[in-house]
Amino acid sequence: MTKQRVSTFNKKVATYEQIQPPHSWEEVYQSIKDYRKTIVAPVDTMGCERLAEEPNDIITPQTSRFQSLIALMLSSQTKDQVTAAAMQSLRQQLRGGLNIETIMQIDEEFLDQCISKVGFHRRKAKYIKQAAKICKEEYSGDIPNSVEGLMKLPGVGPKMGIGVDVHVHRITNRLGWCRTEKAGPEATRQALESWLPYSFWQEINPMFVGFGQITCLPRNPRCLECPVRNKCPSAST
Repeated sequence: MTKQRVSTFNKKVATYEQIQPPHSWEEVYQSIKDYRKTIVAPVDTMGCERLAEEPNDIITPQTSRFQSLIALMLSSQTKDQVTAAAMQSLRQQLRGGLNIETIMQIDEEFLDQCISKVGFHRRKAKYIKQAAKICKEEYSGDIPNSVEGLMKLPGVGPKMGIGVDVHVHRITNRLGWCRTEKAGPEATRQALESWLPYSFWQEINPMFVGFGQITCLPRNPRCLECPVRNKCPSAST
């Protein structure tokens, strides 16, 4: 790699790498978390982890985990309401319920019809079929038990780390936690994972998504209602 290319590469990395956590991030995080307990957003009833059926005498824990995986795969570039409707469509139209066996038995075209409202549905139908086969053959009918294994499944990728969608991308940049607005959500994910403790990785997505759906809107954010407006560099007065 030439010096010029190294320099260009380093500049790109510098736009999202962040070693030190932002000042007072924990206080801001906790304020948003407390605020979210007082409001109900669409993600609270339609988030990926809530779209799987609870394990019981009919649904095994393995099937519940597989359903969560399917919801995650469907959710990319898709609104929560549409993802929830697609999951319901699969449960209603698949004889035997939504599980690895039924996904493997149906053809890709029928699967595509069931999820036709989600973004990139044709590609996702292909990935879901492939992922089901891998889970069946390589993981004894369960999903991988590591982030690395999950990320290797077709159609999953780095979203299994911190889930960064448009809401998380927008809010963390508005708060000044990242400088990745133009670089995109993947750069935001990498920036957040460089300093945010692992114990926060799972909860930050539904918390910030709901905050973005109700308060920190893409346009005309409700800054006067925001619990961290005095600490947000992007807040309007």
